[in-house]
Amino acid sequence: MLPTDIDLLRILGRPALSGDGRLAAVSVTAPDVAADANATELWVAATDGSTPARRLTRGPHDSAPAFSPDGRWLAFLRPLPGGGPAQIHLLPMDGGDPFPVTDLPLGAGQPAWSPDGTRLAFTARVPEPGRYLPGVPPGKERPRRITALRFMADGLGFTFDRPRHVFVTAPFATGAFAAAPAAAQLTSGPFDHDEVAWSPDGSLLTFVSGRHPGHADDLRRDVWVCAPDGSGQRPLTQGGLEMSCPKFSPDGRTVYFAAETLTADGRARGASSYGLWSVLSDGSADPVRLTDPETHHLSFSSLMIQTGQDGVYFPNDWHGEVHLVLVPYDGGEPRPVVTGPRQVNGFAVAEAPDGTTTVAAVLSGAESAGDLTVLRDGTERELTSFGAELRARARLRPIEEFTAHTEDGYPLQGWLIRPEGPGPHPVLLQIKGGPYTQWGYTLNGPASFEEAQVYARAGYAVVLGNPRGTSGYGQAHGRWAADDLARRTAPDLLALLDHALRDSALDAGRVGVQGGSFGGYMSAWLAAHHGKRFRAAMGERGCYAIDSHFGSADDGVNNSIALYGADTARWAELSPISYADQIDIPMMFIQSEEDRHTPMEQAQRMFVALKMRGVPVELLLFPGEGHDMSRTGLPSHRVARYEAILDWWSRQMPEEDDRAPAR
Repeated sequence: MLPTDIDLLRILGRPALSGDGRLAAVSVTAPDVAADANATELWVAATDGSTPARRLTRGPHDSAPAFSPDGRWLAFLRPLPGGGPAQIHLLPMDGGDPFPVTDLPLGAGQPAWSPDGTRLAFTARVPEPGRYLPGVPPGKERPRRITALRFMADGLGFTFDRPRHVFVTAPFATGAFAAAPAAAQLTSGPFDHDEVAWSPDGSLLTFVSGRHPGHADDLRRDVWVCAPDGSGQRPLTQGGLEMSCPKFSPDGRTVYFAAETLTADGRARGASSYGLWSVLSDGSADPVRLTDPETHHLSFSSLMIQTGQDGVYFPNDWHGEVHLVLVPYDGGEPRPVVTGPRQVNGFAVAEAPDGTTTVAAVLSGAESAGDLTVLRDGTERELTSFGAELRARARLRPIEEFTAHTEDGYPLQGWLIRPEGPGPHPVLLQIKGGPYTQWGYTLNGPASFEEAQVYARAGYAVVLGNPRGTSGYGQAHGRWAADDLARRTAPDLLALLDHALRDSALDAGRVGVQGGSFGGYMSAWLAAHHGKRFRAAMGERGCYAIDSHFGSADDGVNNSIALYGADTARWAELSPISYADQIDIPMMFIQSEEDRHTPMEQAQRMFVALKMRGVPVELLLFPGEGHDMSRTGLPSHRVARYEAILDWWSRQMPEEDDRAPAR
């Protein structure tokens, strides 16, 4: 796979199904290197395969499709003509042009149809008076008075002065093609509200929000309900959880949601499994956890659940795979729906009165960024073929799975992607972010095989693996490194590397280490403590100085304590910046200027520390990009990043290099 082959990586969003399960719609995002833009269009397919999938809209920024219950309308998000934020539009499925039904200053969020198909609920950011005015550039706004810890987010900027609220609109109240009435705002105050869903009879809405004292200083969120006119707002939970994805049961008596437990002061716990919970919709009982934290963790590649007649559909991280399981309402063992060496990246379920269940899922694999697949009556049918085009044109290399063992005999899952030819090949140890995520069978997302394919095409053997501290292997596996993250993770990473280097086709004398986010942190740590093992290192968007990260990152307070402990006296001991005087190998840092998750000062401090010592060091800065630049940035930036990394390794591990192995 070449850097410019990102053109072939079609990223599919969450699919939508018509009520009868006959049609599936999905957004498809495609980087366009020539136009230097990312275009998102809607596609639709007949789930019985009778007609091929086809492009439904031309974008360039159409997303979040949702069928009306009768299938006559498709709601989706699109900016209004002339630009601006995305607004909800309706497309008549029997023909005709889409038209907008919202016109809010900061746009609208994912639409959710009422059961009778007459109303749409959604959330939208509401600016403080005098903020975010059309034609007023950010540099000319009045100063912001900040009084809470959580006031910004990567990819969004400031959030505290534009909280997200719940809205309902009745788009057909004045006729299908007449101007829709203004959406009614149901919630108010300086609180964020998110992920609104309807009860089966349409009498209630549920959503998540933190509306307690100190709501902007901690992670606590609660499940709330209210009437569709905003009356009767009440919480169903009373703290202790960080949650998402609330959904009513078919009888409306229970709300199911995904959540992780928090500390007593509302902070995150390191490597805490995100499980399935339930609470009665009348609020008469405490919430109950339904899944075992050792076997089930909601996959962040889907980050959704859906209730059905017999149970809750739940996407679960498992050994590099993401399975879709059905958690029964009666408390029985979760039943597999989708398994195997692939990942579920979003799904929808339609249940017909005759008992027929249709599941539409975006399934990615080691050679696919995702295709739309339908499952019905035990049969799978792939509705799109984006992966086939990628495989035909990108010359993807095979994925070799292996099991390494630590000194204490613990098994670790790893993968090797080797280039063409007999070798010996230079080697890259690639470290993922997180840390509570997993490398796995996908070319889509933050821990995919996409990058490894690019490096393998360029002649490098790439070693990847899931050390203890990752998700997908149980909470005990995930929490093993919590007390001493870097020092406990490093031996596992080196065990994975050593196992791969047993292969004589790999050149143990030409090994580099690189990674992003947590992987950037570990790359710098390995460069300082195990530098003799590597020719050079590359760290991207990493945390290198915990003390300053604590105060400068969008969620530095929670992440720093969750990952490195509450004892601030130990932070220097756990920070790569403290060991900069031990780094003697060349090192490159890649950083996005607008990254608020690991701000630029982190890489800048490391660059200056190494530069002052005369260590060969480079800092590559990308303007206008945030933490996820390598996955969602401008195509020109993504290609330039790949070119810079390949140039770096070609200079650090030239082909003619015959120096003795570094062990």
